[in-house]
Amino acid sequence: MGGEQENNVRITRAAKKRAAAALGSDQSIQLPATKKRVVLGELTNLTNVGANSRLDLGGPQKPKNRLKKKEKKTVEIEAKLDDPQMCAPYASDIYDYLHSMELENKRRPMPDYIEKIQKDITTNMRGILVDWLVEVAEEYKLVSDTLYMTVSYIDRFLSSNALIRQRLQLLGVSCMLIASKYEEISPPHVEDFCYITDNTYSKEEVVKMETNILKILNFEMGSPTTKTFLRRFTRVAQENCKSPSLQLEFLGCYLAELSLLDYACIRFLPSMIAASVIFLTKFTIQPNMHPWNTTLQQCSGYKPSDLKDCVLAIHEIQLSKKWGSLVAVRDKYRQHKFKCVATLTSPLEIPLAYFEDDKV
Repeated sequence: MGGEQENNVRITRAAKKRAAAALGSDQSIQLPATKKRVVLGELTNLTNVGANSRLDLGGPQKPKNRLKKKEKKTVEIEAKLDDPQMCAPYASDIYDYLHSMELENKRRPMPDYIEKIQKDITTNMRGILVDWLVEVAEEYKLVSDTLYMTVSYIDRFLSSNALIRQRLQLLGVSCMLIASKYEEISPPHVEDFCYITDNTYSKEEVVKMETNILKILNFEMGSPTTKTFLRRFTRVAQENCKSPSLQLEFLGCYLAELSLLDYACIRFLPSMIAASVIFLTKFTIQPNMHPWNTTLQQCSGYKPSDLKDCVLAIHEIQLSKKWGSLVAVRDKYRQHKFKCVATLTSPLEIPLAYFEDDKV
């Protein structure tokens, strides 16, 4: 199995060096020259990136003025009536249920768990871990839902359990193992996740951590993520397009994955992040056109004013003002298969008029 793994696992030593550099470690990570596996190494205690952000860490933001159900018209733009898989007659009810699920406390991480629960882990360490997991997901060709579920499990686990930094990577691969079993048709094996860390952790350690995670999360593994809502909002955003815009779709995926890096974005609901991503995507592509409209407002339940804080937070990451040293997501979306959307530039300022509800 070792030879096959050597051929399949192609995470470069450059990724390993980037992680070490980002951590500011004086000890470089040494691997045999023939190996291409990655170990994050010992995480150093750096000052939290974004600690001075203007975003406060209150409870998860709920929609301030979500449209009442009786006022909502059925939105079936994204679901063709002749396609039974799109569940057009039930789309609104399904997403109303998903909105209610995302509000449940048992599916939400604490927005300030690093300050209140963790003693040895910082926001910077979390960002480096997520950045590395993006590369792992790419190398194993995992679906994007697996990545989002992995990060959700990590945040939920850390919201109630203090962890030492030497076990953070173990938590990451164990959460990705669980998410892979939940989402993938052919998930990687336990041995694959041990191998990807240069066997820093044994199979027994990964299995034991997997068991602990499942117990802590009370086996509540299903939960709507940003990706869940982003699919629907992307279809609605393209209602007037003669053909689907891959640029809009990929740019939305890019911005959504960037938001995973930022600990401050935990305070926003997944549906709010998805709506904000669409807002910022449309602004990036056509900055002179108002990015929001009544259809998107009706579908998402968010008015422009509701999205302001979240949009500005993601915009700050897009401009590399935060997490600019973490490049896995940016490198991923610089590829031609993703239309090089990471190279698109966004204006430095978003007109405040775009956040006025009466302008929609």
